[in-house]
Amino acid sequence: MLDLSDLNANQRRAVEWRGSHLLVLAGPGSGKTKVLTLRVAKLIADSADEYFRVLGLTFTVKAATEMRERVDGLVGEGRERALLTTFHSFCADLLRQHGSHVGLRPDFAILTQDADREAVLHDAVAKLAETGLDTGDKGHRMLPVIDRLFADCVQDDDVAAQFQDHETGALAGALFAEYRRQLVSNNRLDFASLLYLTDQLLRERPQVGQHVQMVYPFICVDEFQDTNLAQYRVLVELSGRGSSTLFVVADDDQIIYQWNGASPERLEQLRTDFGMDVVQLPESYRCPGPVIELANNLIGHNLGRPRDKERLLPVKVNDSWECIRCFRFRTARAEAEWIAEDILKQPTSEHGECVVLGRTRKLLQEAVDVLDSRGVPAHLVERKTEFDTAPMRWLHAALRLANARHDREQLRRLCKSFHGIAAIDMRVEDVATDADTDGGDYLRAWCDRALERHELDSQTRDFVLKSVLGRLVDHMDYEAFVREAFTWVEGLERAERAPWEDAQSGYPAEKELWLQLTQDIQTKLRGQLSLNVLLQEMDLAPKTPPPPPGAVPCMTVHGAKGLEFRHVYLCGLVEDVLPSYQSRKRGDSSREMQEERRNCFVAITRAIDTLTLTFADEYSRWSKQPSRFLSEMGVRLESEDPEA
Repeated sequence: MLDLSDLNANQRRAVEWRGSHLLVLAGPGSGKTKVLTLRVAKLIADSADEYFRVLGLTFTVKAATEMRERVDGLVGEGRERALLTTFHSFCADLLRQHGSHVGLRPDFAILTQDADREAVLHDAVAKLAETGLDTGDKGHRMLPVIDRLFADCVQDDDVAAQFQDHETGALAGALFAEYRRQLVSNNRLDFASLLYLTDQLLRERPQVGQHVQMVYPFICVDEFQDTNLAQYRVLVELSGRGSSTLFVVADDDQIIYQWNGASPERLEQLRTDFGMDVVQLPESYRCPGPVIELANNLIGHNLGRPRDKERLLPVKVNDSWECIRCFRFRTARAEAEWIAEDILKQPTSEHGECVVLGRTRKLLQEAVDVLDSRGVPAHLVERKTEFDTAPMRWLHAALRLANARHDREQLRRLCKSFHGIAAIDMRVEDVATDADTDGGDYLRAWCDRALERHELDSQTRDFVLKSVLGRLVDHMDYEAFVREAFTWVEGLERAERAPWEDAQSGYPAEKELWLQLTQDIQTKLRGQLSLNVLLQEMDLAPKTPPPPPGAVPCMTVHGAKGLEFRHVYLCGLVEDVLPSYQSRKRGDSSREMQEERRNCFVAITRAIDTLTLTFADEYSRWSKQPSRFLSEMGVRLESEDPEA
C-alpha cells in the first residue's frame, strides 16, 4: 500500500482522482513530480491483477529518468507496467514500428545539428531548381519557416494561406514539401518532422492509435504548458480523443516556450476538448515567503490568466525579508565582480548550490570569466546535441556509419575526428571513391585506408583490425566495440600518443555521460538494444555533461526551468534585456511581454533560501533603465553601492 500521509489535501485529491480527465495546475515548488509519480504508482498498485500499462510523457530525458527512478522505488517490479519517456522518444518508437506507412524504415537517422538540416535544405532547393523553380537566396534561409510549419502541423494545401505574400507562400509550400521528401527518401528525420510524421501516421492509420489506447488506457503528461500544436495533436490521437484517461500537470504561469509553439490558449483548448476537471496545487514548499510574495506581485500583471487561478501560498511562512537583496551597479563588469565576491563569501561546499541566471549567454559568459578569475570554478550550462571531444565524436560517427554504410556525412565526421585523435589525415573523397568501386561500404573502405597508413601506431592498427573491422563491419557486436574503443583511447592517453587537447578535460566527462545515457536507455526499454534503437535514443538525448563538482552553474532562465538552487543570483534586470528589446517594442500587453514576465517569474522561483537581484546602468556601453519587473514585484533597492 502506498503511503500518502505526507501529501496535503490538494495533492492527495489529485493522486486519488477517480473521475475522468484531470488537469493539475501546479505552481513552482508545489510537488508536481511527486504527485505525478504517485499517481502512476497508484494506478499500478490498484490494478495488480490487470495487464494494462501506464504511459507517462514529459519533455526532457532528465525528467523522464527521475520519474522512472521514483516509480521504481514505489512499486518495484510493477514498474514494468509503466512507460515513462519523452514525447520525442515515444514518437520515435511508434515510427520504428509503423513508420513504413509514411515511407520510413525502422533504422532512420535523426539529425541533431543545424548543419545537417541545412544540407537537406540545400538539396531541396537544388531539386526545385531542376523543375524550374528558382528560390533565390530566400530558399536557403527558410529553416525557421519549415520548423514553424512542422510545429503547427500545416498541410501542404494550407501552407500558402499562412503568408500574406502569395509568392512567399508558394515558395514556402514547395520547399516544405520537398524538404520532407528529401528527409523521408533518405530515411532521415529532424526533431520537428518526427512529431509531424507521427501525427500523419496516427491520422492516416487510426488502428495504430487504437492499439496505443488498448495498451495504455491511462496517459499522464508532465509540463503540458510546453506543448506545441504538433505535440498536442499527437496527444489527442494517442488518447483516442478521450478513450484513454488523461492526467495532465501544467502551469500557465510557466509558459516560456512560445518561440517553439507553446501557447497559453492550449491549456484552455485542452480543458474544452476533454472536459477536464481541475485540481490546483498552490502551496509552494520551495521558496521563502517573501519570494512567493514577489512572484505573486509580478505574475499578477499578466493579462488573460484564468480567473480561477489561485495565488501561490508559501509553506515557509516565517522567513525574513533578508532573504531578498537587490543591488544596482554602474557597469556589467562591476555587477559580475560583485556576484563573484559574494559567492566567495559562501562556504566552498555551497558553491555548487549557487546559480547565476541571466537572460542572455553574453551576460553569463562575463559572470563565468569573472568567477574563474577569482578562483571560483564556474560552468556555463549549454544544451548540446553532439559530443565535443574528438574521441567521442569518432565513436559516435563510427557507430552511425556502421548503421548506415553509405552516409557520407558520417564518413566526413569519422575522418575529421580521427585526425583529432591520431593526427592522421584521411581524405573523405579517397575513401568514398574506394567504397563506390567496392560495394559502397564506407566504413570498410575507411578501415582499409587506415590500415595502409604507415604512421598508424601498433595499438591503433590492432584496434582497427580487431574492433572496427571485426566488431562493426563483419559481425556487428557494437557493445564490445564501444568497450574496446574506450580501452584504445585511454591506452593512447597513457602512452602519451594522443594529440587531442581535450583528453584530460572533456573526454572523461563525455565518456561517463555516454555510459549513463546507455544505461538509462536500457532501463527504459528493458532489454538488449539494437544499434539503430540505441543511436536514435542517443540522438534524442542532450549531450550536456553535468557541471564539475563544486562549480557554480551559470545558465539561462530557460535552462533553469524545473531546477532549484539554495542561492539564486538573477543578473541583468534592465529594460531591453529582461524584458527583451523585442517585447518592449511590441508593448506591455503583447504576447512577448507576457512571456518575458513569465521568464522572470520562473527565474525567481528557483530560489530555496536566498534571492539576489542585480542590474547595471550600462551594458556593452549602452545605457539601460531598471527592468519594469522590479517595480512590479515591489522590490526595494538595497543600495546604489553594495559595499557601502
